[in-house]
Amino acid sequence: MFAKAISDLSGFLYGYLLIVMLLAVGLYFTIRTGLIQLRLFGESISVVTEKPEKEHAVSSFQALMVSTASRVGTGNIVGISTAICLGGYGSVFWMWLIAIIGGASAFVESTLAQIYKKRHDDGSCYGGPAYYIEAALHSRPLAVLFSLSLIATYAGGFNMLASYNLQSTFSVYSFYDPSVTPWVIGGILAVLVAYCVLGGGKRIIWVTSSLVPLMGILYILVALIVTVLHASLVPSVFARIFAEAFDFQAIFAGFSGSCVMYGIKRGLFSNEAGVGSAPNAAAAAEVSHPVKQGLVQMLSVFIDTLLICSCTALMCLCSGVAPSAEMAGAPYVQAALTNVFGAAGPLFITVSMVFFAFTTLLGNLFYVDNCLAYIQGRVPGRLFMIFFRLCASAVILLGAGMSMNLVWNLADVLMGIMAIINLPVICILGGTAIAALHDYQSQKRSGVDPVFHARDIGIHEQTDFWN
Repeated sequence: MFAKAISDLSGFLYGYLLIVMLLAVGLYFTIRTGLIQLRLFGESISVVTEKPEKEHAVSSFQALMVSTASRVGTGNIVGISTAICLGGYGSVFWMWLIAIIGGASAFVESTLAQIYKKRHDDGSCYGGPAYYIEAALHSRPLAVLFSLSLIATYAGGFNMLASYNLQSTFSVYSFYDPSVTPWVIGGILAVLVAYCVLGGGKRIIWVTSSLVPLMGILYILVALIVTVLHASLVPSVFARIFAEAFDFQAIFAGFSGSCVMYGIKRGLFSNEAGVGSAPNAAAAAEVSHPVKQGLVQMLSVFIDTLLICSCTALMCLCSGVAPSAEMAGAPYVQAALTNVFGAAGPLFITVSMVFFAFTTLLGNLFYVDNCLAYIQGRVPGRLFMIFFRLCASAVILLGAGMSMNLVWNLADVLMGIMAIINLPVICILGGTAIAALHDYQSQKRSGVDPVFHARDIGIHEQTDFWN
C-alpha cells in the first residue's frame, strides 16, 4: 500500500506540476540573465580556478566538488539507463533541455546562498536556502520546512537509492543471491560511510575533492572509447533522439511513461538544478563576489548532465545493444559494455558505481549537516551527530534491500517537495541575484576583479559578509 501511494504521488508531481514549474522558472531566469548559461560559460570556467585569500578557506573548486559529488552519482549511470529503457531515445533530449534551462536556476539559487551566507566562529562560512529564506523572506517556519525536506531527501531517499543502485550492479555475477547479497553490500557500504562521516565535514570535502575528478575522467574515457568504436551509429542515434523527443502523438498518448517525463525526472535527479541542494555547498566557498560561485555551480550542472550523463547515453545507445524495459537500470549499461569489452565491461561499471555511490553518499550528508545546524540554531552536539550519522548509515543498509520502483519513486517524491518549496522562493528573491549579476558585469567591464558590497545592490540590512 505504501509503495502504491508513493507511486501515485510521484505520478501526480511529475505528471505536469513539476515539469511546468521547472521549465517556467528556468526559462524565466534564462531570459532575465540574458542567456547566462552560454554568455558567461567561459567565465564560469575561469573563476573555478581562483584561490581564496585565506589559507585554509574552502575554495570555489572544493565547493564545486562537494556539489558535484552529490550530483554526479549512481543516477548518471543507472538513472540515465532507466530513462532510456522506459522512456525511449527521446528522454535524452529532454534531459539535455532541463539541464540547459536549469543552469540559470542553479546560478540564481547559489548566488543567493552566497549573498546571505553566515559566518562561523572560526571565520569560515556556511548557508543555503534555509538561510536565504529566513534572511530575505523573514519566514523561519518555511526555512525549517525546507530543511526537514532536505534531510528526508538526502539522508533518506537519495541515500537509499544510491545504496540500491550500487548493489544492483552485482546482480550479473554468479555469487549474487537476491535474498542475501543486497544486505551484505548495503552493510559494507553503511560501515564505510559511517567511518568517513564520523570524521566531520572537513574530511568529507577532502575525500570528495580527491575522488570525483578521478572517477569522472575514467568514466568519460571509457564512454568515449565505446562511442568512437561505434562512430558509424552516432548519426542515427542522434536522429532517433530528436525524432522521438518531438513525437507528440506518442508523448500525449501515455504521458506518465513518456520520454518527456522520464527525461525531466532523471535529468532533475541528476543535476538537481533548482532543487535547493547545491546552494548548501556554494555558500561554503570563499569568493570576492557571490556571482562567481553562482557561475561555478552553474558549471556543475553542465558537468553532470551535458557531459557525464550524455556519455552514459551515447555509450549505451552506440553499443549495438537495444534498450528494453526488462533491462532498465544497471543491466542495460552492463550489457552495453559487455558487447564491447567482454567480461571486463560489467566489472568496470561495478567499480564505477562503488566510487559514484560513495561520493554521492558523502556529498549528501554534507548537505544534511548544514540543515541540522540551521534547525537547532547552532552546530549540533557531538553525541547527537554520532547518533544521527549512525541512523543515516542504517538507512543506507535499508535501501539496499528495497525494490527498484519504491526507491526511485520515494527519491523522486522527496526531491519534488524540495523543488516545490525552493523554486517559488528563488523567483521571489531572484531580483537580488540579478542585481548582483549586473554589479559583477559592471565591475568586469571596468577592468577590475569584482568585489561585492551588499549596499551596492540595495541590501541595507546587516549581513554576515559583504558589508
